[in-house]
Amino acid sequence: MRCGVDEAGRGPLAGPVFAAAVILGKSHGITGLADSKALSAARRDALAIQIRRSAAAWAVASASVEEIDELNILQATLLAMKRAVESLAMVPTEVLVDGLHIPKLAHPARPVVRGDSLIAEISAASILAKTARDAVMVALHLQYPHYGFDRHKGYGTADHLDALRAHGACGVHRRSFAPVRLMLDDE
Repeated sequence: MRCGVDEAGRGPLAGPVFAAAVILGKSHGITGLADSKALSAARRDALAIQIRRSAAAWAVASASVEEIDELNILQATLLAMKRAVESLAMVPTEVLVDGLHIPKLAHPARPVVRGDSLIAEISAASILAKTARDAVMVALHLQYPHYGFDRHKGYGTADHLDALRAHGACGVHRRSFAPVRLMLDDE
């Protein structure tokens, strides 16, 4: 059974990076799978429920802000992907990873550019990773309400950059990312 893998949250200035691994199986019956970025939040949430209910196996994993700052975002993303694949309840016969890079795995794996738009398993992984990360960012908003994580999910929007300037960096900001690092250097 082939497994699709994708990530969510490589670009934001705050929060962990997430990855998901999904084995759909032959008769999953899920329609409307697409790249998570092409779907509304409501559609992603509905599909995530279907994926978790109908997939043969799925797993979501993350790499922390500390791991991102220590390793760099690419290596932290690959680590989250590896964790997701290794957490699957089934052993995949092949792992298809969205993008150009693949983590070191004990299974045959290959990268698929634009795989989240082309391969149902990668689309499903994209949706699970995105919805899991968004839920964490909404929870972090309760802890750090003045940053607006519930709205921008940690991305470097004008509102987020204004909040960063006004309040400084909090414990979930990625200090290795230029806007945060430069603001810290100025302090």
